[in-house]
Amino acid sequence: MTTAIVVHGGAGAWGEVPERLTRAMPACIAAAQAGQAILLAGGSALDAVETAVNILENEPVLDAGRGSYPNANGEIEMDALIMDGSDLNLGAVAAVTRVQNPISLARKVLEHPNHNFLVGAGAEAFADQIGFPRCEVADLLTDENLLHYHNHKNTTANEAHGDTVGAVAIDSNGNIATATSTGGTRHKLPGRVGDSPLVGSGGYADNWTAAVSATGHGEALMKIIISKRVCDLVGDGLSAQAACDAAIQMLAERVQGTGGLIAVDARGQVGVARNTNAMPYAYAIDDKPIVSGK
Repeated sequence: MTTAIVVHGGAGAWGEVPERLTRAMPACIAAAQAGQAILLAGGSALDAVETAVNILENEPVLDAGRGSYPNANGEIEMDALIMDGSDLNLGAVAAVTRVQNPISLARKVLEHPNHNFLVGAGAEAFADQIGFPRCEVADLLTDENLLHYHNHKNTTANEAHGDTVGAVAIDSNGNIATATSTGGTRHKLPGRVGDSPLVGSGGYADNWTAAVSATGHGEALMKIIISKRVCDLVGDGLSAQAACDAAIQMLAERVQGTGGLIAVDARGQVGVARNTNAMPYAYAIDDKPIVSGK
């Protein structure tokens, strides 16, 4: 059975600070390599996407975990979603603070027998209840993002900076999974939640079709439930690439949205599409060399 993993570092406004893209590419490659190693060792797609996204969350140049954008009050609120395509089980968190790896907290929610989605204070109480590692806000707020906040704190949210991170994978048993994590848009209203933790929008995984992770302008992505739409298109017979291309075209035409997608279908075919100026990504199929691009 073919194994594959695809990761992305966000379809945001990379042209504004070109050196950020140069710093993002090695993180995407490292994330794909880590996921590939897990898959080649017989590990699960779920473990592969969580590990890959952990690496992306730990890279300060990316808008997730350590590089999260502050909201209008200068606070960090993060969202994440992880989904297992074998049984459609999922875990999600939204508006969480003081957690360096929100995707791993979402994984703990997935493993909870009664709940799928926890937000804000409830998600943080759950983290403390299970002894999940916490961090300080200073660990998440980079000097670059703090400076930008102080220089532009009277502006409104910039939707162009939707630099969500994500990963999708298929393992040797044919199981697929997705993981998406974000710090949200710059200067967002406190409590704002975008597409990233919403099942079907920020991500979706179903062994019958595909696994997808989305990035971009969340308010537009959620309007067309873009990740589930890709899976449905694969179910209709399109390849992962063709389905991603069609969904991005619909995003632009139907809601004038911008964003990007990564996908892997049940046959191990990968797809990458965007309508922004860049989206750093990397993927690995079986034991072949990493392929990367932007």
